[in-house]
Amino acid sequence: MKILMVCAELAPWAKTGGLADAVAGLSDALGAAGHDVRVLLPAYPHIEPPRGNRHVLEALGRRFVVTELEAERTAEHSGRRRARPRVLLLDLEDLTGDAIYMNDARDAGRFLRLSAAAAALSGAGGWQPDVVHCHDWHTALVPVFQRLMPSSRAPCVLTLHNVGYQGVFADDVLALHGFGALEPAFPADARSGGATNFLRAGVRLADRVTTVSPTYAEEIRRPELGMGLEDALRARGSALIGILNGVDYGVWSPELDPFLPEHYGPNDLLPKRRIKQALLDRLALPLGLDEPLIGVVSRLAVQKGIDLLAAALPALLEDTTAGFVFLGNGDAGLAAELRGLAALHPARLKFTEAFDEALSHWIFAGSDLTVVPSRYEPCGLTQLYALRYGTIPVVRATGGLADTIEHFDPATGAGNGSVFLDADPQGVAWGVRTALGWFANPAAWRQLVRNAMAADFSWPRQAPHYEELYRSLL
Repeated sequence: MKILMVCAELAPWAKTGGLADAVAGLSDALGAAGHDVRVLLPAYPHIEPPRGNRHVLEALGRRFVVTELEAERTAEHSGRRRARPRVLLLDLEDLTGDAIYMNDARDAGRFLRLSAAAAALSGAGGWQPDVVHCHDWHTALVPVFQRLMPSSRAPCVLTLHNVGYQGVFADDVLALHGFGALEPAFPADARSGGATNFLRAGVRLADRVTTVSPTYAEEIRRPELGMGLEDALRARGSALIGILNGVDYGVWSPELDPFLPEHYGPNDLLPKRRIKQALLDRLALPLGLDEPLIGVVSRLAVQKGIDLLAAALPALLEDTTAGFVFLGNGDAGLAAELRGLAALHPARLKFTEAFDEALSHWIFAGSDLTVVPSRYEPCGLTQLYALRYGTIPVVRATGGLADTIEHFDPATGAGNGSVFLDADPQGVAWGVRTALGWFANPAAWRQLVRNAMAADFSWPRQAPHYEELYRSLL
């Protein structure tokens, strides 16, 4: 099949979080399965201008320039020898900015252009996709543009990575950016109350809607987690399905990881212990090597439950011997709270306020446990990374966390983590203390770590579900 992926982020060129990894991993897996995959994203200013083939597209009286990255450059950036899907970069013209997201009306113009170009590409002469696969609100208007382009007939799949982000702008946003012609094709309820909702329009018009775990696909049909879209999502019925994200074990594996000082696998965990000591030295954390180290790599957001973990920390620091390392940025209030805790407990807690790819790999490898206390979690990738590194996840039972982590039972030896139910500090503390009890039992801990490292959430296991979906649309 010929598959066009359309996205705002793609690792390693443009990344702020898990979306970039998910699109890259799925695209790679589909390409490895023999499909002709091309990925369209904006030519952000930080990406060196490509020198590959240029394509000029016309749609709704607008002109779009797309440039293909050279194959050699694609392989170089991927860090792998095998060919990757072709990467197409859309010229943003005057809609430039220093960041991937400007968090203002410029985002609307940037992603209107991206959706229009994708629809034009799917109906242009030459290479034409059999399926267009869009990701999140940034590309949700592709099926709307397709309604106005008779030649753009490829079925459209829209994947919701997080319905909390919908792309809501003022009601004049289409005309403001020169796309007033799009208004007649918009679903009425996506332009109401003085606002234009990009994601709602895509949910209404895409041929299929997917999200990134089966549990999340059910949760977002309800008011508690539908974020105002639950009516549109329920209306899609069986056209809304959940497919778990995968992990690229070529990037996230302690046996291959280029960021680590040495490698290890399930049959030899001594290097993990040495990496733990190196991490403690690197962060100047005077924790004993036999004491549990809990590492947290997360965007600092209320959705992620970091406030719940922060509220649980004083008691955990008082009645356990665990040390904590945090890496992340985001909400200024949460960052200030973590800085305050780190200042109060310098021998037990370190906080690095940054997005640091290399340090995140060190934390997953050097920690004994991680905590993912999300209020809601569409899929979650950090718990999947942690499993492969033998770092035990403590998670709340929601979304993809519930689909991937099974509470460990020392009596049977089954399970791969600690799962708690309540989204409050007491629930978080219960999950952590339960896992620390297993840590204190060497035989139980060895079994738990073996289970974790044996879990397989690779993209080659997940991609066939998308292949089946695509074929059902042809």
